[in-house]
Amino acid sequence: MPVVDVDPDELRRFTGHDEKDDDELLDDLFELGLEFEGETEDGLFQLEFEADRLDRLSVEGVARSLRYQYGDDTGVYVPSTNDADWTIEVAPTVPDERPYVTGAVIRGVDLDEAGLDSLIQLQEKLHATMGRGRAKGAIGIHDLTMLKGQSRMDGSQNSISYRGIEPDGESFVPLDSDDELTPAEVLTDHPTGETYAPLLDGYERYPAIYDDLGLFSFPPVINGRRTEVDTGSRELFVELTGTDQWTIDRMCTIICYALDARGATIERVNVEYPDRTLDRPDFATDEKTVSHQRIERALGIDVDEREVIDLLERAGLDAESDGEGDEPSYRVSIPPYRTDVLHPVDVIDDIGRAYGFNRLEPEYPDVSTVGGRHERSRHERAIRETLVGLGFEDLLNFHLIGESENFDRMGLSPGDDALGAAEPATIAEPYSRDYEIVRTWALPSLLMVLENNTHRRYPQALAEVGLAARVNSDENTNIAEERRVAGVLARTDASYEDAKGRLASLARAFDVELQTPATDHPSFIEGRVASVVLDGEHAGIVGELHPEILVEHGLEVPIVGFEFRADALR
Repeated sequence: MPVVDVDPDELRRFTGHDEKDDDELLDDLFELGLEFEGETEDGLFQLEFEADRLDRLSVEGVARSLRYQYGDDTGVYVPSTNDADWTIEVAPTVPDERPYVTGAVIRGVDLDEAGLDSLIQLQEKLHATMGRGRAKGAIGIHDLTMLKGQSRMDGSQNSISYRGIEPDGESFVPLDSDDELTPAEVLTDHPTGETYAPLLDGYERYPAIYDDLGLFSFPPVINGRRTEVDTGSRELFVELTGTDQWTIDRMCTIICYALDARGATIERVNVEYPDRTLDRPDFATDEKTVSHQRIERALGIDVDEREVIDLLERAGLDAESDGEGDEPSYRVSIPPYRTDVLHPVDVIDDIGRAYGFNRLEPEYPDVSTVGGRHERSRHERAIRETLVGLGFEDLLNFHLIGESENFDRMGLSPGDDALGAAEPATIAEPYSRDYEIVRTWALPSLLMVLENNTHRRYPQALAEVGLAARVNSDENTNIAEERRVAGVLARTDASYEDAKGRLASLARAFDVELQTPATDHPSFIEGRVASVVLDGEHAGIVGELHPEILVEHGLEVPIVGFEFRADALR
């Protein structure tokens, strides 16, 4: 899940509640579903977000949600906009792979250091989530005063163009550089260009944005230095390009709402495609219909019509009662920054949050039987308790992972003959590259935890009992799922014998015979790795992680680990 740094002083300023101390703010944030992950060296809150509420990826968005929670604001808010003075012309030469563009002009914004940091963070978090690493949508933010509009047939001057450019075409000076580079040179000679070069693989022409002075933006890679934004910038031009119009329009809307909260004025932009013209940003509201009976049934509470409308308004929505018919219902207006409201159930979730889930009284369901713990669950609980007894800290990691984390950073390829090497189940529409496949093994997740906790004291002993999956056409679902047991030990003197000793104790606790014949694996040191054979059946692997894997994860102490199928302990 995305983690966002939020300044508590800015949060108090935007909510208008200076009297709240840090503890009170954290309690209020928890009610919104935002988990506190710690503080930065500068005293910023590190908050973990649900991936669906992308409007909260900035201090301005968090403050907006808090004001609704406090009852200071109600209903749908749509910023006022000025008429368009700028046009984005889309040329026929735009690459077919990235045909869409949108934008907005921002005037009168006050960007101090905190405001600029918040804007940059929002931009990068939107890139990582909704923009899918800039592949689906990329944002460029420019100092408007440094742009010169192109001449148009109608005599107006305020126009820029989105077009295609040859890889070795016109040069420009990119951000963080003093040299003029062509787009092709940016991809090979600039650090940012090298990072995002794979996004343009196979392009005959590259996307480019021009004003009357020339090329100033090379999406989705980097902006030009000429239009760089700093704390002295008061007027901005926001442009977004991508593979889907709806996605980049929603990303643009979230940015506009954040800047509106800082007192900026939003000015519309005309986007002229060869066959149509769009008026942007898109602040149109959506509408959902939800029945009163469904609300009460889902939440298990009795509420009257006035209370439902009040709860919806406190959630930042608007609602009208539709009393026609036998079953009363509500027409609910959704603000344009809410990308997560896709179904009436999402509206009911907002009602429940505004009501307060902690106020709901637990009840046994009206069924003839009462559930109990599954045999597999009891077995896995026993494994966890044994691992804790052996000194491990029990973890619950995400089953979704990035493909590079699962394979590349572990020195593994899907086609290898090794544990974890398999064709992964791929998410068709992932919000982020961090969660694009179902993991094929659990050790990469434990290495990621160690990587994120190098500031913690050693030794560290971590273990997990969790899911791994791979594509298998023999299964009805085409996916073979397995429950895995994995553990790692990180300390200055960690060795193969430490991992095998704990593995032997675990096997002994479940009365199974352990054998460890030598083997090899790309993630482990040759000669310091063995197969895990339980009661004569090959079940996993144990050994010392390869130094290249440790360097890749920024780990400076030896790591040993093991992983095997949980059912092998039965």
